[in-house]
Amino acid sequence: MLLELKGVHASYGGKIKALHGVDLGLESGETVALIGANGAGKSALLRAISGLIPLEAGEILFEGRPLNGLPPHEIVSLGVTQVPEGRRVFPQLTVEENLDLGAFSIRDPQKVEETREKVYQMFHILGSRKRQLAGTLSGGEQQMLAIGRALMARPRFLMLDEPSMGLAPLVVEKIFETIRRINAEGVTILLVEQNARAALGLASRGYVLETGRVVLSDSSPRLLANSDVKRAYLGI
Repeated sequence: MLLELKGVHASYGGKIKALHGVDLGLESGETVALIGANGAGKSALLRAISGLIPLEAGEILFEGRPLNGLPPHEIVSLGVTQVPEGRRVFPQLTVEENLDLGAFSIRDPQKVEETREKVYQMFHILGSRKRQLAGTLSGGEQQMLAIGRALMARPRFLMLDEPSMGLAPLVVEKIFETIRRINAEGVTILLVEQNARAALGLASRGYVLETGRVVLSDSSPRLLANSDVKRAYLGI
């Protein structure tokens, strides 16, 4: 198991309970979807893995190593990165400066250059706008930049939080195709996505989160055929 959560409890500021005993696991090379309504705890789960909110109980293991208590920058250096909801690019920095910030844990300048060029090959528009301020990019271009910034750390495990939010259908198609490509290159992916049909179409299996608890886990075809999932998340 590449990543494993065992009985994870977490809260924001010690008052608002976000996760209530979550058990979850990903094998190396998988793409797994995490679906649920707003407020279900999906973003909190990603933040807990990233070390951005502390655990109250339970354990998070990456390749068998506990992540509990590690600062976020050390978790990134182990190969765990996140593309946050809302992109959160640095608007007053250029595209290239944003990318270079993602490579803070990489000490080899040649690797940084190689990875940057790979990002530009993946997202040609970023390569043509490397000197442009990130705040002047379109929403879709900012999402590409946020993904590229996460890839600069050369992750083995990548979490994406609502990558399709607010984007036009053609842009979403491009983003999802890129996620497929990243996974095909060996990166394990945990995908949080409101568009449950698209997420399960991309992933091999998924988890359903409700009020901070995993209430269902199965293969994507079974989840897509599940009457409760259809009613709650697919509008059927």
